Amino acid sequence: MARRARIIVVSSTDRARHAHRNRRFTRRDRALGKAAEMGIDIRFWGVRGSIASPGPRTAGVGGNTSCVEVRCGDRVLVLDVGTGARALGERLAREGVEDVQVLLSHLHWDHIQGLPFFAPAWIPGRRVTVRGAPSTSTPGLSLEGSIAAQMMPPHFPVRLEDMRATIGFEEIAIGRDLALDDVSVRAARLAHPGGVLGWRIEHAGRSVVYATDTEHVAGGEPDATLVELARDADVLIYDAMDTDAEHAARVGWGHSTWRAGVAVADAARVGQLVLFHHDPQRDDEAVEAIERAAAERRHGTIAAREGMVIGLGGRREARAA
Repeated sequence: MARRARIIVVSSTDRARHAHRNRRFTRRDRALGKAAEMGIDIRFWGVRGSIASPGPRTAGVGGNTSCVEVRCGDRVLVLDVGTGARALGERLAREGVEDVQVLLSHLHWDHIQGLPFFAPAWIPGRRVTVRGAPSTSTPGLSLEGSIAAQMMPPHFPVRLEDMRATIGFEEIAIGRDLALDDVSVRAARLAHPGGVLGWRIEHAGRSVVYATDTEHVAGGEPDATLVELARDADVLIYDAMDTDAEHAARVGWGHSTWRAGVAVADAARVGQLVLFHHDPQRDDEAVEAIERAAAERRHGTIAAREGMVIGLGGRREARAA
C-alpha cells in the first residue's frame, strides 16, 4: 500500500501563527532537506471558488480564490493564480525563486485575478511561464490574449507588457506529457463552461492531480477521462463547491460535490482526496460539516484550507490490488 501523505495544517484563525507562517514554512523546508528534494510538497494559498470571501466566518478555512503551490525539489509549479497568488508571490520573491511554472485550469476570474499581483512577474531576471488552453467560449482569443485582456483599461491600470520579468505563454498539448526536468506534467479536458483542464504532476514516483471546476453527471458514472487522469494518484484535489441539493439547482454551472469526488477517488484508487473550491457563502462550520460527512464515506478525506501543507516523500511501493 502507498504511504499516507504527511499533512500539516496551519490555522489562519490564529493571527500570531498566521503572521509567522511564511517564516515557519521556510525553516521547515530547510529542516526537510533531502526529503523535500525527493518528493512533492503541496501548499494551499487559495481554496475558495467564484469570488474571494474574507471575514471572520471564513477565517479558519480561508477566503482567497484558487491557488496551489506544488514543489518538486527545486521546481516550483503553481496551479491557478486566483487571489491566493498574491501571498505566494511575495514568498517566492523573498526566496529568490527565479523560475515559476503556472498551470491554469481555465480563464475565469477566480483563477487568474492574482496574476497582476504576483510579485515574481514584476522582478527583472525572473521567469514566469503560463500554460493552459484558450477558452472555448471565445474562439480566436489566445491564452495570452485572455490574460492580457484582464490587465487593460478600464479594468486595470498596468498592462501585461509592463511586467518586468520574462513572461511566457504556452498552449498545452492535450494527451502529451510535458517534461520539466524530472517533473512530468499532463493535462486532460474536463467539463466546465468555456472548457477546463485537469492537471497531473508526477515527480520521484509521486503524483498529484488537480481537478477543480469540473461537473459530474448526476446519477452517472464518474468521468472516465478524469478517472484515467487520477489513476493511482497519491493526492486528488477535487471541486466540491456544491452540496447535493445545491447541485440539483446548478446543473450546467460546471461544479461538483464531495460525493462525486469520493466516487472518482474510489474508481481511480486515489490515496488522499482533498475537497477544494469551497462555495464563497460556505462558512467554516459548513465546510467542516462537509469534511466530516465525506470522511465518513471515505476515510481520510479532508477539506483544503489556506496554509495547509501536504508532503509526499520519495518513491513508494505499488499500491496493492
